[in-house]
Amino acid sequence: MSDADALKAEIKKLSAKAMQAKMDLHDLSEELPINWQQILSVAQRAHEAFELLESKRAELNASQPA
Repeated sequence: MSDADALKAEIKKLSAKAMQAKMDLHDLSEELPINWQQILSVAQRAHEAFELLESKRAELNASQPA
């Protein structure tokens, strides 16, 4: 498997994790004010998931020939 293929596979997994984090944040927002104490931790997980995903996408784009 090439580096690009490995990176694409990693991006696919990270994308699934980011989408789950998004849904967790969405679900939490629908339940408010119940569990309002979890807002920061759930939002932080979503932020970190999308930040890592975007970083890996940029890494993949940088590795592609122009």
